[in-house]
Amino acid sequence: MKYIFASDIHGSAFYCRKLIERFKESGAKKLILLGDILYHGPRNDLPKEYAPKEVMTMLNEIKEDIICVRGNCEAEVDQMVLEFPCMADYAVLNINDLDIFATHGHLFNTDNGGRNLPPIKNGDILIHGHTHLPVAEKFVSEDGEKSIYWLNPGSVSLPKENNPNSYALLDNELFTIYDFDGNIVKEIKLRG
Repeated sequence: MKYIFASDIHGSAFYCRKLIERFKESGAKKLILLGDILYHGPRNDLPKEYAPKEVMTMLNEIKEDIICVRGNCEAEVDQMVLEFPCMADYAVLNINDLDIFATHGHLFNTDNGGRNLPPIKNGDILIHGHTHLPVAEKFVSEDGEKSIYWLNPGSVSLPKENNPNSYALLDNELFTIYDFDGNIVKEIKLRG
């Protein structure tokens, strides 16, 4: 089974449209959004074609295909206009027999040597957005007690550190981060 992971749309109708196109082309079962959907946030410049109402309409049209967690830019008003749940801080998923902790990244992350990790087991997967940086690697906590897979699809609309606009595809156990031209940004085989 295939699943698309994306984060940090930040109200960009241009990149939301591209993301939905990639989702439909991929044949993925679900689009998993890792927060910061409508608002650009006070630290960010306006993304290309900033139009939160258009983003809302496009996503509501595929609401049955979306799993979403709350980002640090989401507010209760966003839940009033989005027709799918978007206010949970995390989702615990079992996809293709992989245990995945999906979150935005502002609460649970690998910062501080792993002291901000969620309660997950060795070999589990932490996926989050928030940093706007693509990541696909194994992570071992500073104390050596946790060894997990750490994934981040990057940012759909506002990438940082000269990274491309990106999203990720999980195809069985292969996690691949793509730019919107179809180029592979990063890739990792989970449990491989």
